[in-house]
Amino acid sequence: MDKLVPHTPRINQELARYGVKFGIYKNNEFYERLFPFDAVPRIIPHADWEILEKGLAQRVDALNAFLGDIYGERNIVKDGVIPEDFIFSCSGYLPECDGIKPPKGIYSHISGIDLVLGRDGVWYVLEDNLRIPSGASYPLIARNITRRCSPTTFRETNLMDNRAYGEILNRVFNHVNRGGINVIFTPGRYNAAYFEHSFLAERTGAVLAEAGDLYVENERLYYRSYSGDEQVGAIYRRISDEYLDPTCFLPESVIGIPNLMCAYRAGNVAIINAPGNGIGDDKGIYYFVPKMVEYYLHETPILKNAPTYLPFYEEDLKYTLDHLDTLVIKDTAEAGGYGVVFGDSLDEAGLADMAAKIKAEPRRWITQEVIDFEELDTWIDGELVPRKADLRAFVLSGARTEVWPSGLTRYAREAGNSIVNSSQGGGFKDTWVLSR
Repeated sequence: MDKLVPHTPRINQELARYGVKFGIYKNNEFYERLFPFDAVPRIIPHADWEILEKGLAQRVDALNAFLGDIYGERNIVKDGVIPEDFIFSCSGYLPECDGIKPPKGIYSHISGIDLVLGRDGVWYVLEDNLRIPSGASYPLIARNITRRCSPTTFRETNLMDNRAYGEILNRVFNHVNRGGINVIFTPGRYNAAYFEHSFLAERTGAVLAEAGDLYVENERLYYRSYSGDEQVGAIYRRISDEYLDPTCFLPESVIGIPNLMCAYRAGNVAIINAPGNGIGDDKGIYYFVPKMVEYYLHETPILKNAPTYLPFYEEDLKYTLDHLDTLVIKDTAEAGGYGVVFGDSLDEAGLADMAAKIKAEPRRWITQEVIDFEELDTWIDGELVPRKADLRAFVLSGARTEVWPSGLTRYAREAGNSIVNSSQGGGFKDTWVLSR
């Protein structure tokens, strides 16, 4: 795909013109910057994609079953598969959601599953994002612009079209809609992914709305419009649980919708993704996802987790302390690449300090073996250089579970860096899935 390299500056200029930005919070300040794009794509052979597609759908189906169980009968706890105190000590578990069954029983309508391809040729899942995963809009618009810059490339390459994402998302909205319009609920332009909110509203035909545009009356959600107020049947929220409804969660929230949870509990509106999903993408719960596949689906997991240890268990705590200098240490309370420490980067004092923290709060940490994952050719400062890259795959759950045949490939801009998150300054590539 060397013919795409010369187009990289022009494509980035077009992305800037469209305002394709990503916000970064650093030192308690908000910085908005262009999201750097590299035109050299990640290419996934069709045979590999067929395995990924089945494994991703299987994983998300198991996670949806788990969420329904945890906020319902909790059989997986009663049967001893996951310890009870491990569940209820998770910050993502919301007791306010107990007993609420969302429309059609779907909790995670849009799941962002982060994977890396190891040098051993095996795809490993690093984490599951079931709350408000972002990123699908970036490869969508990037491919549109790249297609205009180099149309012959796409005529000569047999790859799966990624332009249907908006249609798939709209089908999900309509499947769970309780009667009324579809809304994408944004906290506003200062959100890190505001570009995506507006872009997806355009692609799906949904209304883009902020808190001041929405209100609840008689346990129904309404949108204030110039032509008269309209009932909302499905709301794709792009704000965190704690800010969603000040009457139920944080009372100081000024970006939430008062009494939204009342309308949701009454079954009059679908919230996409469901409140309380944080229990499903907790870094500690991640350890149990292969067990969920076996427990709920009675199937063998297709995709592998990274080898993971829970210091919550005495045996894993001992292994972690004995091998701390070779492991990756992750704080389960953090996200976006924050709270990740490589043991081999710590000196003797740092290792002792980390060991003390893990022993003091074992539930707060997980540790993993370091996966030597692939580097992709990336055009930086006028030359092709290898950079670490991951893949965020998007799985949409509606009438059926569909895996979008594309994805957000994120790469580290610094040589040797394994943290590729956009919130940490990484760039992105398109992901090409080859067709038959």
